[in-house]
Amino acid sequence: MRRLLSDITVLEAGDGVAVRYLGHLFSEFGARVIRPEPADSAHIGYAGHCGEVYGRWLDQGKSPGPVGAGERIDLVIGGQDSAGVARARALSEKTAGAMLLALTWFDPEGPYGAWTATDEIMAALNGAAYSFGEHDGPPMLAQGHAPQITAGLVAFIAALAGLLETPDRRPKRIDVNVFEASLCYAETGALTGRLGGTSVRLGVNRFVPTYPCSPYRASDGWVGVTCLTPAQWASLCRLIERPDLAADARFATAYQRLMISEEVDAALAAAFPARSQDEWVALGIANRIPIAPMLRPGELPGVEHWRGRGAFSRFGDDQVVGPTLPFRMSFDGVTLDRWAGPAGTGPLSGLKVVDFSMGWAGPLCARTLGDLGADVVKIESEGHPDWWRGWEAGAVDAATREVKHNFIDVNRNKRGVDIDLTRPEGIDQAKALIAGADVVVENYAAGVLEKLGLSLGVQRALKPGLISLSMPAFGNGGPLSGIRAYGSTVEQASGLPFVNGEADWVPCQQHVAFGDPIAGLYAASAILAALHGRSLLGGADIDLAQVACLFQIGADAIVAEQVLDAPVPRTGHGRTRLAFCAVVRAQGEDSWLAVAAPDDAALQALAGVTHGLDVHALAAWAAARAPAEAAALLQAAGVPAAPVAPPHGLTYDPQLQAADFWLEMQRPFVGAHLVGASPFRFDGERPAL
Repeated sequence: MRRLLSDITVLEAGDGVAVRYLGHLFSEFGARVIRPEPADSAHIGYAGHCGEVYGRWLDQGKSPGPVGAGERIDLVIGGQDSAGVARARALSEKTAGAMLLALTWFDPEGPYGAWTATDEIMAALNGAAYSFGEHDGPPMLAQGHAPQITAGLVAFIAALAGLLETPDRRPKRIDVNVFEASLCYAETGALTGRLGGTSVRLGVNRFVPTYPCSPYRASDGWVGVTCLTPAQWASLCRLIERPDLAADARFATAYQRLMISEEVDAALAAAFPARSQDEWVALGIANRIPIAPMLRPGELPGVEHWRGRGAFSRFGDDQVVGPTLPFRMSFDGVTLDRWAGPAGTGPLSGLKVVDFSMGWAGPLCARTLGDLGADVVKIESEGHPDWWRGWEAGAVDAATREVKHNFIDVNRNKRGVDIDLTRPEGIDQAKALIAGADVVVENYAAGVLEKLGLSLGVQRALKPGLISLSMPAFGNGGPLSGIRAYGSTVEQASGLPFVNGEADWVPCQQHVAFGDPIAGLYAASAILAALHGRSLLGGADIDLAQVACLFQIGADAIVAEQVLDAPVPRTGHGRTRLAFCAVVRAQGEDSWLAVAAPDDAALQALAGVTHGLDVHALAAWAAARAPAEAAALLQAAGVPAAPVAPPHGLTYDPQLQAADFWLEMQRPFVGAHLVGASPFRFDGERPAL
């Protein structure tokens, strides 16, 4: 894979985790990444020596020092504030043909444009924090740098798309901001709000609309359990020898179980200690129930399954391992000319994509390709519709299936076709589509396409040079590949539940399906990288493990537990890299204010506004003010602060409205409806819908 981008040279002229992670991705694919100035790593990750080692993971493979005389630069990365972008712009103007990628916290044109931010402020604003935490609050801010890592990934996708254009069509400037990039976590919840839905915080590990969707203690550790369909619930009840629960109408649906989650927990918590973690995982595989092993971040590199996939490798001189790219590729050597499409319709115009995927992760991958101009054909059938139309075929309402907002949002810019893959004629139709395609995307459980007669070998015979991406939760092959999974399963297996929340909480998830949007974006990045190298290496089979995508999000904790040779403590809103971090109640029902002071200067500014240096002074001050007012006053004083936004209110956010992030579309059977825009701009313009 390191040959895919070996013809690209990148100048990383900015600072911040998002900028450095963007450079990290280019370096991991073999691009030459030049970083003229060292970056501060003592105040990232878990700070101190842990932060410095994490910084070495971010910067591995990069070339320090100035640009060589006459060296060609393809891309200049700048950010994450206006000064960093200005420096990068000046450098790009000195280099003929170089694209500028400006990566900032916010779109500079909106009311938040001059705000200062941290990952905590992003989590408050983008809807991710509101539903995470105890019922009575406060909402919990997740540890780590997830918003910045996500923004670096989105910027990588945008940059690769720009570089895939012919030189005469390449954009001069690409803009990405962390706020919009990280909205992928709550975009669908925002659209629910426009339809009258409201976001809720039901308690730790309780998320609408699924239950159980939480960890339980086995005899020797923790397992994550998700039961969504009636068949999964019936099988689980049989395993725990509680047929009465399967027969009880009060437990019939996932949402009903969520409403009586205490009863569900009482039954499962009593049953799971009877078997080991390995036994429960094996039973889950045998009975098609999503049951995943839950391990601490520092334990993951030793897991046989991840060792077999090469999911971790040593870097630097610290005797520490970090996560590698979350996918593996093999190439067929059949090189193809670049696809052709009309100018002005996106860098992937003319590229043909067959989308077998369902739900969120795979469809978001294919939607991203569609946003970039590809012609995407999505395959469903009456017997097996997309999960967001309904969880099972019998539960799909023919009168409403076309107006499900989640389905609409992640399947825009696609064409749809009804093909029954359980019938021979359906397989023939699918084969005809594959034979005319450049890319195939699927997110079935491992082995499903093989059983249908559409294995990788069959696909490659139909279309040599094809790029085919498969993305089971644990990848294809290995001891854990048979685990059925949802986005919740992916987070449960990622190590992240052991670093978030308060010390006395059980391992906790931050989202109902955190793994889904993250995996979808990594899948799109892998396809774009393979397209870039197709003329050199030919078609590619891409084997992506969705769980490994979250290792990238948790890399700081994976590194820190090795450096400390101990678990990282769970400290709620406390951060070793911040002088102060808290969420306090503001004026109004369930209204909250997040504050994250990174250093002593911000801490003193906070004290000047609130007349105190502790959370009690902040809480007393905030209680008399609406969250937006309090945040604006603190930001004016130089203190990173933000309201904790419920997802259902995001379509009314003034920054997003000013940036035209929510766009109206027309669709048959639906009429006018909102969707979220692409989180990047080429020469000031978002991709067309």
